[in-house]
Amino acid sequence: MLAYLLIVLGLFSRLIIHTPNFNPLIAIALFSGIYVSRKYAVILPLALMVISDLFLGIHNVMAFTWGSILIIALMGLKLREHKSFKNVFLGSLSSAVIFFVATNFGVWLMTGMYTYDLSGLVNCFVMAIPFFRSSLASTLIYTVVLYGIYEAVALRVKNTRFASVL
Repeated sequence: MLAYLLIVLGLFSRLIIHTPNFNPLIAIALFSGIYVSRKYAVILPLALMVISDLFLGIHNVMAFTWGSILIIALMGLKLREHKSFKNVFLGSLSSAVIFFVATNFGVWLMTGMYTYDLSGLVNCFVMAIPFFRSSLASTLIYTVVLYGIYEAVALRVKNTRFASVL
């Protein structure tokens, strides 16, 4: 049930008009690693990316976007063993940085928009800073919301018949 809700949230947020890079995808990847069953923890965020990219368009940087989402979900799996607000917050921050570095390296390498030297790489990253602000803010906000809601609900249903659902 949780996996389906995350897919709907992710698809909806990516397909509607929104501020560039302000969506829950990175937070969903991290959250999936922490809370979704191990079987689906990596598959869910990758499926979300594949399905939404089919609607938004196939591009030559997909290996970098999908790869960074995979790394973030795997990082969430590792965080599962050391879950605390501090670790999840630091994981969220790290996730936004991983996504920024991986995807912008892909833009530099695959698109031909920048010269293939250190100056072009630096220029690519500098030009992406406004997008990073949105991505970082949305990742932190959505992680706190997803983590907070999940933990609050889990605490409320801990000793009830609904505990097995979570």
